Amino acid sequence: MTKNNHFIYILTNKNHTTFYVGRTIDLIQRIYTHRQKLVEGFTKKYNLTKLVYFESGGDFESSLARERKIKKYCRAWKKNLIESINPEWKDLYNLITKT
Repeated sequence: MTKNNHFIYILTNKNHTTFYVGRTIDLIQRIYTHRQKLVEGFTKKYNLTKLVYFESGGDFESSLARERKIKKYCRAWKKNLIESINPEWKDLYNLITKT
């Protein structure tokens, strides 16, 4: 994964009842911090450790705009977005950490 590229991602819990949309330049490290509950706040409170969606967001400005757009969408739209690339709702963390 290139260091000049930002990523937009969606985390959920084991029951898929809550979503968190985030953005980062280092996807592996950021998801690791969520999984280890090193990040205080929403993801820790609701146990959002399952990576179910990510996409390349390009540069800072493009990724920020995309993140904001996804955050504004309703739950059903986010669910459809996730299922468009991950219909089985698998945890994609192992996919991104494979070397």
